[in-house]
Amino acid sequence: MVTKMTVPPMELVDEDGPDTQLCAVLPAVGRIELARARIPEPREGEVRVRIKWVGICGSDVEVYRGARSPEFISYPTRLGHEVAGIVDKVGEGVIGIRAGDQVALRYVWGAFAEYVCCAPFSLKTLPKSLPLIEGSLIEVLPGILHAAELAELAPHKDVLITGQGVSGLVMTQVIRLFSPRRLVVTDLYDEKLALARKYGATHTYRLPHAGARTMDTVGADFPDGFDVVIPCLLEGAGMVDAIDAAAQNGRIVMYGCIGTCNEPVDFFKVHKKRLDILSTEPKRDIDNRRFFEEGLRLVMDGLVNTKEMITHIVPLREVKRAFELRNAHDGGTIHVMVDCEETDHEASGVVTNPANEQTRDGGDV
Repeated sequence: MVTKMTVPPMELVDEDGPDTQLCAVLPAVGRIELARARIPEPREGEVRVRIKWVGICGSDVEVYRGARSPEFISYPTRLGHEVAGIVDKVGEGVIGIRAGDQVALRYVWGAFAEYVCCAPFSLKTLPKSLPLIEGSLIEVLPGILHAAELAELAPHKDVLITGQGVSGLVMTQVIRLFSPRRLVVTDLYDEKLALARKYGATHTYRLPHAGARTMDTVGADFPDGFDVVIPCLLEGAGMVDAIDAAAQNGRIVMYGCIGTCNEPVDFFKVHKKRLDILSTEPKRDIDNRRFFEEGLRLVMDGLVNTKEMITHIVPLREVKRAFELRNAHDGGTIHVMVDCEETDHEASGVVTNPANEQTRDGGDV
């Protein structure tokens, strides 16, 4: 059976103490709060990670907004799965992993905290030469690389990526390496489209509003649609648009659009166009590990940039502000990173962008 996402247990407590840690809990839609929890001890076959960086993923935002169906999530819950940190303690029976190793995590949910325990399968050891802040986003690369392979890309094919958020921008960098004839991307914001062009998009289009039909904007240039469509949007309704944009005998690789879809899906159009629709999480554990390794290598070789799209850094103690920033519809906010070690200071109101920019709190919302 393939390994799935796990939520490590966390015992919440009422008081601070030497054996407790700060963590974030989502008690209800739109509310994220700080809490104290016991620092966990690794069980046999587990390691404990001292968390440094957690990125706010689009799926975190969906749960925060209440956009996931009850069968997927219930409240209260914990969020956070794009994680980088340092192995702090190794449980009995663990081989290969050592205290002090820098690691990225995958398939661990609920990591807005200072410590978490997990199985070695969820870890990818990072080279000491890689800045740890660049390591957390490696978590998205296995699904993205699998999507690229499933797309069966070739130099004669036109590709459309809808959405240039964090994962969409990483997807653009990866798809470029598969040498499609034309790589077309869409988004609502010029700032993100500028990065997409830098990362290899041949055509970029700004949609007029969130509900805009893609073919109304790009159809004059691409009247036959696209051989491959890769939606990198949050809402499930983006699949309706993807079906519309796919060419005859095309392929839709469903990296995004895994949220609830409240619009009717025209399956006759899928049938008439002879479309293939594929999901992207690796179906075998060995593939997950292979893609994890390949993703890390692309970052280390300078072919995928996981740093440049980071626009905000916020301490864990201010996680509420971090989610408010990430939830805003604004081109100046792309990737918000939560620093889980910086918990004991008051923020100055200015958060530094690793790309040597500064954004004053409130300027992007």
